[in-house]
Amino acid sequence: MKRILLYALLVLLLAGGVFVTKLIWGRPFNFDHLLERYLIAFVKDQPEILTLVGAIENTALDFHSDKLSDASPEATARSYEQAMGYLAKVRSYDRAKLTPQQQISYDMMVWYLGMVQEGEPFLYHDFPVNQVSGLQADLPSFMTSYHVIKDKKSAERYIARLKAFRTKIGQIGASVTYRAERGIVPPRFVFDHVIRDMEAFIAPDPGGNTLYTTFVSKLDSTEVSDAEKVALKAEALATVGGDVYDAYRQLIVVMRELYPMAKAEAGAWTLPDGDAYYRYMTRQHTSLDVSPEEIHDIGLAEVARITNEMNALFNRIGIMRGNVAERFKSLDARPGTFYPDTSASIPVIIADYQAMVDKLLEGTRPLFKRVPQAACEVRRVPEHSQATAPFAYYMFPALDGSRPGIFYINLRDIGEIPTYGMMTLTAHEAIPGHHFQLALAQEIQGVPTVRRMLPFNAYAEGWALYTEGLVAEIGMYADDPESDLGRLQAEMFRAVRLVVDTGIHLKRWTREQAIAYMLEHTGMPEGDVVAEIERYIVWPGQALGYKMGMIHIQNLRAKAEAELGEAFDLADFHDTVLMNGSLPMTVLDTVVDGYITSRSRTPIK
Repeated sequence: MKRILLYALLVLLLAGGVFVTKLIWGRPFNFDHLLERYLIAFVKDQPEILTLVGAIENTALDFHSDKLSDASPEATARSYEQAMGYLAKVRSYDRAKLTPQQQISYDMMVWYLGMVQEGEPFLYHDFPVNQVSGLQADLPSFMTSYHVIKDKKSAERYIARLKAFRTKIGQIGASVTYRAERGIVPPRFVFDHVIRDMEAFIAPDPGGNTLYTTFVSKLDSTEVSDAEKVALKAEALATVGGDVYDAYRQLIVVMRELYPMAKAEAGAWTLPDGDAYYRYMTRQHTSLDVSPEEIHDIGLAEVARITNEMNALFNRIGIMRGNVAERFKSLDARPGTFYPDTSASIPVIIADYQAMVDKLLEGTRPLFKRVPQAACEVRRVPEHSQATAPFAYYMFPALDGSRPGIFYINLRDIGEIPTYGMMTLTAHEAIPGHHFQLALAQEIQGVPTVRRMLPFNAYAEGWALYTEGLVAEIGMYADDPESDLGRLQAEMFRAVRLVVDTGIHLKRWTREQAIAYMLEHTGMPEGDVVAEIERYIVWPGQALGYKMGMIHIQNLRAKAEAELGEAFDLADFHDTVLMNGSLPMTVLDTVVDGYITSRSRTPIK
């Protein structure tokens, strides 16, 4: 097979001549080709991303699914230098000579790579090991959720990746140490969480570890011979007990050695040049030129507005007294608010969420010109990761159609799932939120692949939060004020994020101050609030993208409605926002301005 591929490549080089040379090594004649080359250069060193995408998994072109990416400090530096090389190449093109779609691509890449350049002083200001998105937890989740086992070869590749844990976990330990030597150390509670979780991960006998039990389950569903299955299982078991467990033991040692450097205080301000770092992260996650001080004030104003709307609805259903938190406690105490706290409720909850996915698909269809070809399926968060995983999240479908879009719901505690919040959560994570945004992006034609894949926080989360309001617009809560309260609670949650994220990282609020503020204004369970605040501490600025993105999309829609009048069509507006792919908000401004201009020239029929 290698000979065939090499021969094909030789023929391509001879036939393509200068074109192929330019595409691979020089400055491509076509701007789109440059962006394709950038994506190829990036993903060839990211085996996990290639597996998530799924386009060449288990095909003759699969060169990656027995490997894991490099997590060393040196790899971070190489990635930065690669990005700077492509930024120079992008800027070498004359924007005025590009097509309208290429100009959008140009603006997107200049913004994206320009932010990478601006962030050079902060390359190592993150925490590779943390309780929310740490590599130590993401690796097992990746293996169990996304590595496909369909035959002996893919099973062998799974085992090869297990063996690579030793190297990758070692690189993670080196990255943590490298940062600590430069004053980049997580707060003390992060060490407490991750050390406890890693010890729990390697506590079972290897035969009971999720990396092995999942392997067995996937392998048993294949047509691999019984004798080969026995041998593969034995090798996987030995690898989990050897390479994997040894790697985690070594990382635990690293974290224990660094523990004395951890501080009780938390926030970007505790890091070297922390104020500048937080301002950078604010711009990165909102893609807007808005200061943290302005965001804090916007958050306070939104909290006040939403509180008034909530109180009106509470009065309507007869809950007349108390602050928001107290009133939600009264709502939670009503019969039927929660499912019975038994394992029998689990399939019922999944089925109810799936029914809501289907209902929203039908109910919101008139608001969109197209819906994704890929289905959206509800699944529970894998049990091994549910303790520290978010309450819910979405995973985009595989490009080859082998995996649908997946709406994951965390069932670690059935008492965390009030029925009045389920429809809003479904709208956000599934339809018409993340599923429409991410699945439709894969279907965009005539643009470079990077336009269909590159994520921007304020766009993605802003869109999903914006769609929560669409459900109310079409009247789904007209006779269900409790669920409308669930929508407002979700919006309040995002408004409070503006206050507490800037409070922690800009105003030096303590962890306890932030927890108290969120408890008072959201009515969320204390355990959820603590997990959220601790998330914002290790992920500065990320929580700002939701509400700031939503507000910006709402403002763009209001602008289009005002300028177009009767020519405004909501489905057209949504199509404009969705079918240009994920974009920085400042670039989305340009796209919507173009839509307004084109529609204003179209005669009204």
